Amino acid sequence: MFDINNILRENIKNLKPYSSARDEFQGEASVYLDANENAFGSPLEQAYNRYPDPLQMQVKKRLSEIKSIAPQNIFLGNGSDEAIDILFRSFCNPGANNVILVPPTYGMYEVSANINDVQTKKVNLTPDYQLNVAGILAAVDKYTKIIFVCSPNNPTGNAINRKDIETLLTGFNGLVVVDEAYIDFSSEPSFVQELEKYSNLVILQTLSKAWGLAGLRMGMAFAGVDVINVMNKVKPPYNINEASQQLVLQALQNTDQVNAWVQQTLSEREKLVQELKEFAFVQHIYPSDANFILAKTTDAKGIYNYLVQHGIIVRDRSKVELCEGALRITIGTPQENATLVERLKNF
Repeated sequence: MFDINNILRENIKNLKPYSSARDEFQGEASVYLDANENAFGSPLEQAYNRYPDPLQMQVKKRLSEIKSIAPQNIFLGNGSDEAIDILFRSFCNPGANNVILVPPTYGMYEVSANINDVQTKKVNLTPDYQLNVAGILAAVDKYTKIIFVCSPNNPTGNAINRKDIETLLTGFNGLVVVDEAYIDFSSEPSFVQELEKYSNLVILQTLSKAWGLAGLRMGMAFAGVDVINVMNKVKPPYNINEASQQLVLQALQNTDQVNAWVQQTLSEREKLVQELKEFAFVQHIYPSDANFILAKTTDAKGIYNYLVQHGIIVRDRSKVELCEGALRITIGTPQENATLVERLKNF
């Protein structure tokens, strides 16, 4: 049975978080003289002289309506990368604990582990880019705190078998982090509705992909209240600025537009796949549940350099494990995709 106290760092258990002025007062007032702010305003048209809500409750309430999940199960970070870092800092003792990664996968898990001096154990995906469940569970030891699974996976694009993730959730007494950055483009359902079933489940999502808000840096983590409370305890008091909160709130009123963009992206994805298959230098295009495709080619580096020379930037993934010869190509606008295809005709 999962017990958060068994994996929480002792110093975090005893941590007394910084108490900001806004944390100590709940509700509304007409005169704020508690936070040493500039009472006269700011030199901008929009007033930013007050500190933002440290728990971003307006944004969380709107997200709770969209995601059908209680606000207390939501953590907001400065991108998903902040949530990843906070999980390391909350649960993994530097130089002592380890986490399990399943390459090829999102590179920030390993970077964050290295920053926090946490060992990584790697269990490669199978040749069809699915979990080696037996290998993962065999790699678990008493020092293992977290298993990271990206689904749909980056850079391969495919969704990970749901039953395999559930096996990890039931067979491992640490945290299983399911990174769903690309879930809006997938036909597979999110794990968000499974939180009541799995107390060791943490789900990461983002507003950077389907919602088109990469520049605002707003990442989401969904988990049980105990885990969310720990993350809020460890995070900086004002980690999401007021401008981002207000702009995100505006964007979250436009679900129809986002859904339309997703559908157009999926349509363009299928069209681009068919067009790329016509090129002799494209050997295989892997199935995708994301807003990008992974294409195995005869000369990834050559194609990449050729496209750069013509102002088109894709991602060379040919040096990543199990992605030899592969390029990762984001689905662009119809015009951008057409430009890519036309340029490749002359390669």
